[in-house]
Amino acid sequence: MLRSTPLLLAGFLALLLALPSMLTNEYYVSVLILACINAIVAVSMNLLLGYAGQISMGHAAFYGLGAYGTAIATATWGLPMEAGLGVALLAALVVALAIGIPCLKLSGHYLAMATLGFGLVVNIVFNEALETTGGPSGFVGIPRLKLLGFQFDDDLAYYRLLAVCLTGMLLLTHHIVDSRLGRALRALHTSEKAAACAGVDVARHKLFVFVLSALMAAFAGFLYAHYLTFVAPSSFSFLYSVEVITMVVLGGLATLGGAVAGAFFLTILPEMLRSFENIEVLLYGGILVLCMMFMPGGLMSAFTGAGRRLGRLLARKQPQSGGSHGR
Repeated sequence: MLRSTPLLLAGFLALLLALPSMLTNEYYVSVLILACINAIVAVSMNLLLGYAGQISMGHAAFYGLGAYGTAIATATWGLPMEAGLGVALLAALVVALAIGIPCLKLSGHYLAMATLGFGLVVNIVFNEALETTGGPSGFVGIPRLKLLGFQFDDDLAYYRLLAVCLTGMLLLTHHIVDSRLGRALRALHTSEKAAACAGVDVARHKLFVFVLSALMAAFAGFLYAHYLTFVAPSSFSFLYSVEVITMVVLGGLATLGGAVAGAFFLTILPEMLRSFENIEVLLYGGILVLCMMFMPGGLMSAFTGAGRRLGRLLARKQPQSGGSHGR
């Protein structure tokens, strides 16, 4: 991991904060807000799938638990936002421990199927618990975010908060991946048996990264619920879990910026294709296929490769220009 990563993250935050001033339409700020929320979920999945090699097909359930947890705490019980965040994280923590301890004894396709079943069950609960969740019609009346005395009423203020939260999540991931814990997670990804032989406590590390990933997704759900002030089960279905995995794979597995690049790309792309109406879905699918064919390492790998080629090209031209001046 590069030592300059904190500086790169500071530059990334500055770019995010400057983006709204380059936009001509305020609607695009709301698109960027959803892109940041998706990016936080994708970063959490990248930690679990990209670095530790543990697949979860039910990640949307933790996202939904965070959203419904704070919705019930703040709108139904009348608790403050800080307590709503605590309820959202506590719900995700308890469920992640209850599911993770038995399910993480599995691996590969079996783990994928177990987490898929968990995600489907949670989505059914969201749909059927009419008195608590509002059922398929959704939960309305969630208040806008107010934390530590700051009210985030307008989209621009909310976007700035999300930019800071996303950068904070990336910094946290960087510190984890760059530590002894991160090396243990990468060893798990390569081979659980080899990691165990090297002294890695496989069960403990798998449970830790699963719970941490669930908490990050629940935090994104908390931010999502207080932005839209409405949540519905369809936002936390199996399809969203698949979309998050696609974001991580498309952006580049086990790369710090890959999940963010994939999340922004897949959130903004449908907005760019809206004008094509009848063939919008065909174009969306075609672009995804082309990306995976010509950028198998992901968007981040393609960007860094293009940057290196450009750097080499400029380095070759510099001596030639120096020689021409000498003559």
